[in-house]
Amino acid sequence: MIKEKYQKEVRKQMMEKFAYKNIMAVPKIEKVVINTGFGKTIIPKTNDEKRKFEEYVSKQIAELSGQKPVLTVAKKSISTFKTREGNIIGAKVTLRGKKMYNFLDKLVNIVLPRTRDFRGIKLTALDEGGNLNIGIKEHIAFPEISPEKANVFFGMQITVVTSAKIKNEGKELFTLLDFPFKKS
Repeated sequence: MIKEKYQKEVRKQMMEKFAYKNIMAVPKIEKVVINTGFGKTIIPKTNDEKRKFEEYVSKQIAELSGQKPVLTVAKKSISTFKTREGNIIGAKVTLRGKKMYNFLDKLVNIVLPRTRDFRGIKLTALDEGGNLNIGIKEHIAFPEISPEKANVFFGMQITVVTSAKIKNEGKELFTLLDFPFKKS
């Protein structure tokens, strides 16, 4: 749905508004990165409990994204955070193409409206390059995850990377694609 809307309507509207000379200059969504950190939940656990938690989070992210995540490793030891170099500290997945558009359709139309106390995406979620960063506090907002079966709730960051050069182009792209921004 987002892909068709982009190709049929958004491209033309963006070309008119920003006066692009070439259709390839129009900003588009390049990829979506879903990232979660294990944080304090994994520190006091034994190695077996850590492994089970890593598998649980990987399985949950794979279910909601449709792709197996990569476990991220600490690059250096930081004693304040009780991390050692080489420890697994999170999981991430990068979506492109068909899976990316399916995930975005689900995110905009189902997940964000189901999120507790959601009043819209703040404009501060857009960075200077026109990319969108959304934080979700509980992964159970996704329809694939059953709240009854979820024994641990975790948050995640979703980054939607665009080819926009400036913030205004990214804002216009997301607005035309019906991303629910907060009314100021």
